[in-house]
Amino acid sequence: MAEEKMEEAASPSAAATPFQLQFDKPIPFQIKLAEWNPEKDLLAMVTDDSKVVLHRFNWQRLWTIYPGKCITSICWSPDGKIVALGTEDGLVLLHDVENGKMLRRIKSHDVAIVCLNWAEDEPQSRADKDGMLSYEDRTTRFFPPAPVIPRIGGLSSGDTGLADDNEESIQEFSNTACQRFNILCSGDKDGCICFSIFGIFPVGKIVCLSGNLHQLVLLCSGKLIDSDNLSHGNHNTSGLHCLHLDTSIFFNRKNELHQISQQASNIQDLVEVVRASISMMAKQWSSAMNLFNEKFSALPSLIAAHGMGSSSEDEFMSLLFGTRTSPALHQFLVSSLGEAALKRIAKAIDSAGRELRVVVSDHLQPAVEIISFRLAELRGLSRWRSRFQNIGLDEKLIDSVTENIGMLVVQVERFSRVAAAVLYLFQNFFSWVLKCVKILLSEPIDQVPAANSELVVLFLKFLLHKDPIKQLLDANQSFECDLDTVRHLEQLVVLGGFTDTQFLDKTLMKQFDELDESLEEAFAMPFTTISSQIHCQELLPLYPVMSSVDLSSTRTLTSVSFYKDEDSQTSRSSFSLTDYICFKIPDGSLNLKNCICVIKDFSNPSTSRPSLSGFLLHIPDEYECIDLSLYKVDSQIVVLLSERSCSDGPGRSYIVMLHTKDFSFVPLSRIFSSNKYSIQELSALELQLDTDYGKKVRSIPHAVSTPLAVSASRGVACVFSSRRQALVYILDEDEDEDSDEDDASDME
Repeated sequence: MAEEKMEEAASPSAAATPFQLQFDKPIPFQIKLAEWNPEKDLLAMVTDDSKVVLHRFNWQRLWTIYPGKCITSICWSPDGKIVALGTEDGLVLLHDVENGKMLRRIKSHDVAIVCLNWAEDEPQSRADKDGMLSYEDRTTRFFPPAPVIPRIGGLSSGDTGLADDNEESIQEFSNTACQRFNILCSGDKDGCICFSIFGIFPVGKIVCLSGNLHQLVLLCSGKLIDSDNLSHGNHNTSGLHCLHLDTSIFFNRKNELHQISQQASNIQDLVEVVRASISMMAKQWSSAMNLFNEKFSALPSLIAAHGMGSSSEDEFMSLLFGTRTSPALHQFLVSSLGEAALKRIAKAIDSAGRELRVVVSDHLQPAVEIISFRLAELRGLSRWRSRFQNIGLDEKLIDSVTENIGMLVVQVERFSRVAAAVLYLFQNFFSWVLKCVKILLSEPIDQVPAANSELVVLFLKFLLHKDPIKQLLDANQSFECDLDTVRHLEQLVVLGGFTDTQFLDKTLMKQFDELDESLEEAFAMPFTTISSQIHCQELLPLYPVMSSVDLSSTRTLTSVSFYKDEDSQTSRSSFSLTDYICFKIPDGSLNLKNCICVIKDFSNPSTSRPSLSGFLLHIPDEYECIDLSLYKVDSQIVVLLSERSCSDGPGRSYIVMLHTKDFSFVPLSRIFSSNKYSIQELSALELQLDTDYGKKVRSIPHAVSTPLAVSASRGVACVFSSRRQALVYILDEDEDEDSDEDDASDME
């Protein structure tokens, strides 16, 4: 894994000759996913065994990671700093482009994530071009940098959903104040779409989100439930369909959503720090106490073996107040325990105590205090009902969370005091016992060593068989408060600030669990509210199939993108976007064979919008469409073709660039009043690979396979041949006819 920092890769030189690259090891693996970085000359690839590899444009390998899960989708953040991976079990993994380390693990779905799309709010005017959202995060004024997950003595805090290292990257990633508003869309195979602001805070669940965040064009497969409206003719409702969802709430409320996500995402990070801190303290203290209990558990057995009816507490009390030691206690102190073992136990308890203090002071307490401040900020926003209530920031729920965090602040202070008292009693007890052991090893005790008898008695009564620290760190434990304390708390309720008079009966872990539950409920409200405001505007059946099995058993070749309208690009005030949908129709569907279809203006929300239109393109029968992609330069389409197998040798392949302006778009009429269209009325045009297209064809002397990776920002396309070669082509240059056999450079 490369340790060097990423540098801004240079733009590819305008050479006609494509770069051809060959894997340097004869490992039988295949690239199943590939995606170019939108800002740098970097290509991320996913192999068939779900390894993720990042290469520069010159094919220097930067890093390789193996997430340990089956990767089913990939995309980049708009700024190119994060690569998002969708997994088979519904996780979204966010990795740092610098070194491949994981920044965040998000459970957005329950089944495989089949598509990811990360869209950024594009400036609508020249004045907005370099502008960021003006919301200021005031937390940095009053608090030092937020604490991170503690790491002590090699102990793991468990599964927190955050990376265990790379702290600088995590803090930069969590700082959304300087980011342009963006949304990560993830879709699973069951048809659920999740929207996450800045890729981390989920705000909706119902893919290609438009650059102005107004529309979502969604391609989905399955059977339409409302089949009556498609009963005309021989329509089969099982197939591929296109949906237009109105997501204008993201644009209309982006300032409010930014403020909520800014606070909520940081709160969620800090909650994981609290969770990890409590878990770490429980493990550290449990390890020390296991050693203590293991050694001191021998005393009751020795007392029983000597036929005595006393307890361990009675034996130590007798020793403390001058009575001669019993044979059982003498054997325990001299033989079973000994000076060395006692020192080892005392050191373990003392070390655990120091670690507890470090975790509380450096991680737990700062995290709880910052959460409290950020929740106070959210509480203030929730009272601005006209702006925040309609996006789900509920005032009562936030008030409940605010009270819970206040109670947690009290519990942390309580834990600190209890831990300090317990450790002091342990220290005093071990000091006294150690003196007794030393005297017993030299001669029988005639005089008891001096000790603070009150502290030793407190230890024997409350700590010899009990563990207050463990109780506070266990959610299943509880405490009983005396009546005077309960009455005092009831009187304090009148002053306001809290309503729970039973919070002292709860442990630290129990109070944290209640905070976690109330946070989950409060943050689920924007999720539910925004989801209810995302509506389906249009439905377009693209093509039917005989059964849904036909769709699941084959890879669907589709591409969706948005382009700025040429007429509006020069406008100083705003611009509009036109959607393009490109897909290959399976042979036999719609009585067509070897055809691709292009449709535009499906999601244009304007009342004066141009009619939905499209064209069909028939590919010559001797070629097979391997993959296709819309190219964000003048509404072009890149099609990857391969010659069908022939007996006289391996076939060739071609990259074909098509300009949509060279084809006549035919209007598609509405066939029913339920916003459903038909593309059967389109006549297929013939694709001629002759001189008319000679300047737009790249010849490849090998058979190729999916995927086709196209970089709109760099103007290049990467294809993978059957010989395990990766070839990169400059799309906007003419091909040198004499350069079929190109120089190769190894991928290291």
